[in-house]
Amino acid sequence: MKVLFIGGTGTISGAITRKVAARGDELYLLNRGNRSEGMPDNVRQIRCDIGDEKAAAAALKGLRFDVVCDFIGFVPEQVERDYRLFAGRTRQYMYISSASAYHKPLRDYRIDEGTSLANPYWEYSRNKIACEEYLMKMYREKGFPVTIVRPSHTYSERSVPVGVHGDNGSFQVLKRMLEGKPVIIPGDGTSLWTITYNEDFADGFLGLMGNPHAIGEAFQITNDESLTWNQIYGIVADCLGVELKAYHVASEFLAAVGPYDFTGSLIGDKANTVVFDNRKLKAAVPGFCPAIRAEEGLRRTVEYVMAHEECRKEDKAFDAWCDRVIAALEQAKEAVR
Repeated sequence: MKVLFIGGTGTISGAITRKVAARGDELYLLNRGNRSEGMPDNVRQIRCDIGDEKAAAAALKGLRFDVVCDFIGFVPEQVERDYRLFAGRTRQYMYISSASAYHKPLRDYRIDEGTSLANPYWEYSRNKIACEEYLMKMYREKGFPVTIVRPSHTYSERSVPVGVHGDNGSFQVLKRMLEGKPVIIPGDGTSLWTITYNEDFADGFLGLMGNPHAIGEAFQITNDESLTWNQIYGIVADCLGVELKAYHVASEFLAAVGPYDFTGSLIGDKANTVVFDNRKLKAAVPGFCPAIRAEEGLRRTVEYVMAHEECRKEDKAFDAWCDRVIAALEQAKEAVR
């Protein structure tokens, strides 16, 4: 197949890029070329800012594709641009949306593609919903061959998935564990969550590429496994060889006192118990079965992060904020005793 990825070097798209290149597809990446290190040699680079539509149109002149996928479309104006660029020039257009778009608060913890889309807590999710709505309108009215894909908390070896972290990612949570300090876990830590290793996600995604059953449809791609946040943090601590000192804090409190967007990322997403039903994906991609359980994926990730300095970004502001939150709650306990 002749394939174009807009982006192609991120957590999700990087894994897909490597697998598509390995199977020998004619793969083009359209991006600014800032993260091209480690890309397979047979990938063709189109260096361009997709935000400059005129320049993108010139760079793509004369090219047609079997599959185009936008990994970096976040607002309706961007997918409207994609429609103008690729209508009549691709057999399939794949859009990466988000499982955070599913209805919050949840009406049922079991999530499938028929679950309604609504998220009053997170603008990111509302924009993804608006993008989906536009693209499906173009499918219904113009025959634009769209496939919607909804990931949920997909991770790679470069960053450990946690529920609460600062602007520099999750390493400071690991550092607190290593220093014997308590780490903040949202709620009481017993809500169920799903983390998906990017290589598993890529396998499901490849099965949808060029798949006629995927046109005009939406698919979620996640692991089948659900764990509590206590279990996720506990596995990370075990991988580090330390005792987990969990400090549970209500998500509403974190959203109220934090400089971070916990209203969106927690109340609008990670604080909710979700169990994903992937039967639709498995019907379209027979044989798809996530192979990397949380214990294995987290072990790989912790080992990689601890062995690569560039993945260990300290976050002193987040560390101090955690200390303040915990100290304030401990004082509140004393005040009401």
